[in-house]
Amino acid sequence: MLTLPPSVRVYVAAEPADLRKSFDGLSSLVAERFGADPLCGHLFVFRNRRGDQIRVSFWDRTGYAIFAKRLERGTFRAPRAVTPGATSVVIDAAELAKILEGIALAPSKLWREVRLAEAAPPPAV
Repeated sequence: MLTLPPSVRVYVAAEPADLRKSFDGLSSLVAERFGADPLCGHLFVFRNRRGDQIRVSFWDRTGYAIFAKRLERGTFRAPRAVTPGATSVVIDAAELAKILEGIALAPSKLWREVRLAEAAPPPAV
């Protein structure tokens, strides 16, 4: 089971990504798709088009880290409760652990869709 502090959010990309990208490529996807700062400390989850690979990118105060997993059989199931225009879905650590185990999640009221404008930080005053 993953144990994350309550301040850490887990964002799952609504669309598949090119997982040939590494640290810099995934951090640029965080800025483009999520509208978030890749150095914020949150976890950003991407899966490939086939759904058999997943990457979790995050900043851990000393540098970027990537967790990668490939299933031998089956596919990772992305949240299906995504409405058009949503760039990502926010899930909790327990749901991320289930996704990493290859368990398909049913749509939950806990998922919160995030649109690009909503993910951007408020302007500084």
